[in-house]
Amino acid sequence: MSLYKQDVIPTIPSMLLSSEDATEQVLEECENIWKQMEELTLLMKRMKTLSAEYNQWQKRTPEIISSNPDVLVALGREQLQRLDHDLEMVLSTVHAKNKQLKQDLQREQQWLEEQQQLIDCLNQTEEEISNRVIHFSEKRAFQELKSKMLKIKAYKEEILNALGEFLEEHFPLPADDGTAKKKTRSSEKAGVPLITLHEILESLIHKLIKTPHDPYVTVNDSFWSPYVELLLRYGIALRHPEDPKRIRLENFHQ
Repeated sequence: MSLYKQDVIPTIPSMLLSSEDATEQVLEECENIWKQMEELTLLMKRMKTLSAEYNQWQKRTPEIISSNPDVLVALGREQLQRLDHDLEMVLSTVHAKNKQLKQDLQREQQWLEEQQQLIDCLNQTEEEISNRVIHFSEKRAFQELKSKMLKIKAYKEEILNALGEFLEEHFPLPADDGTAKKKTRSSEKAGVPLITLHEILESLIHKLIKTPHDPYVTVNDSFWSPYVELLLRYGIALRHPEDPKRIRLENFHQ
């Protein structure tokens, strides 16, 4: 009995190992069969699609083109006439668009020239006041200078107000529910209020006057990108040579 037990007991672990190997083999075969079933399903779908396309092509009646040279020439001439007509329509549309763009460019250039003349006038007035030799008493000179500065400030405010009304009328912010806003602000952060073109110009002018050695303003999410591109395109503002996110006002007085 002892010899029989010794012979039987060592065979139990080997049976367990063989059972585990058999299970893994069965699972592997199941996975292979499943992959084959998926490939077969894809092939069946592809065959149905090709069969449907084949049936559609079978139902179509091919167009018969005459072998007569005169007929072929007539067909070619007709197609060329259609193409010529389509090209003429496209050319007419392009000409009309170019004409409109030229008119818009002329208006923008005229507005830019007016603003440049305005800045030149202000700079000239400031230069005349600073270079004038005053022979009056210190108190009278101070009062006179103060009065003139008040007039200049009032004139400046009047001009800025007129400029603000012009900009608000012709360059408004996009509507809250407008399509333009959805397209142009898709990459901007939501919830950031936009500032007007008038406010952008005021910040550039203020920065140039306050710190002429560093006149650049950092463009953030409150700057509407189409207005920034407009200022850059027409030479009103310039980008920083090393930081594209900073812009400054052009030195029109130089």
